[in-house]
Amino acid sequence: MEMNNFQRIGAASNTEVGRDFEAAAHIFFDKTGIKLKRGFPVQVGFQAKKNHNFEFGSEEPPILIECKSYTWTSGGNSPSAKIRGLNEAMLLFSAAPERYRKILLVLKHLHQRTRLSLAAHYIKNHAHLFPPNTEVWEFDLEGSRAERLY
Repeated sequence: MEMNNFQRIGAASNTEVGRDFEAAAHIFFDKTGIKLKRGFPVQVGFQAKKNHNFEFGSEEPPILIECKSYTWTSGGNSPSAKIRGLNEAMLLFSAAPERYRKILLVLKHLHQRTRLSLAAHYIKNHAHLFPPNTEVWEFDLEGSRAERLY
């Protein structure tokens, strides 16, 4: 079997890691009283419109959530491809209707030396790209807790 250098250690697949993260997030929001639908379709776009299925969403209350179970690289470098994925989520939020509260939920993962979380690093370097009405939350998978960072 071929080794995937981008595979999360100990996981069967990165798809499975993402699904598990989304399932834990769904349970978390459900416990807070926010009832969300998976694969929530919303028309996004500036001039032309196209449906995008957000990981979770609701019309009442109007909310859209994108989940990212991202980690620092094994060498502790900024994961540039994952940062692009976070930026893509922000672009989708900016192209979504304004009435929605938008939450980017990021896995809490601390840098091995600096102890800075990946979400805090992203906010520090990319907050200028965040559209209005957007929040960045960090989700501690082990404790099933989330904290709004931005």
